[in-house]
Amino acid sequence: MLRSLTDRGHAVHAVGTALDALRRVAAETPDLVVLDLGLPDLDGSDALRMLRGITDVPIIIATARDDEQSVVRLLRAGADDYMVKPFTGAHLDARITTVLRRVGRASRAVQPAVHSVGGLRVDVGERSAHLDGTALALTRKEFDLLAYLAARPGRVVSRRELLEEVWRQPSVGEDQTIDVHLYWLRRKMGESAAKPRYLRTVRGVGFRLVAPD
Repeated sequence: MLRSLTDRGHAVHAVGTALDALRRVAAETPDLVVLDLGLPDLDGSDALRMLRGITDVPIIIATARDDEQSVVRLLRAGADDYMVKPFTGAHLDARITTVLRRVGRASRAVQPAVHSVGGLRVDVGERSAHLDGTALALTRKEFDLLAYLAARPGRVVSRRELLEEVWRQPSVGEDQTIDVHLYWLRRKMGESAAKPRYLRTVRGVGFRLVAPD
């Protein structure tokens, strides 16, 4: 796999353990991490959470686990994409290109600004969000989603638009990806789909962010 990606123009550094990966990522800040869950020192899911604690770079999971619950747990823990083994170097290269393009598109989707909606304040330049003066601990994807909606207060944003402008992910399972990130974003904001304050679902259309009544 290393040879295949190198032949396709990537500068690749391979390590064999989760701890080595943590040290390498902390020291060098790569553009993207491909994380195999079958590690000799830590469970891959634990390694993912630890990586998310020190970096927001995109992470693609390589896993033999293809059941829905495992996929949802990985997305909740901060994975940007996942691939079920076995797969080819060409397939992985295509996924890497898509994720990097998606990240670049999301970063351009909202121009540096500060958006205030009710007690919510989203500073795009600093990539920080505060609700009623309290900082929200958001993952990169959660922040991108919130910032995109906050820049369009009151406007209904369709799932298709979110996929194109925030995710740029034309693969199977996109709706699940949005729902998982929205679920965790709502939890961190102290609300739920049943009792929304800021994040409202418009059935069959999409979502909108509004100030509480």
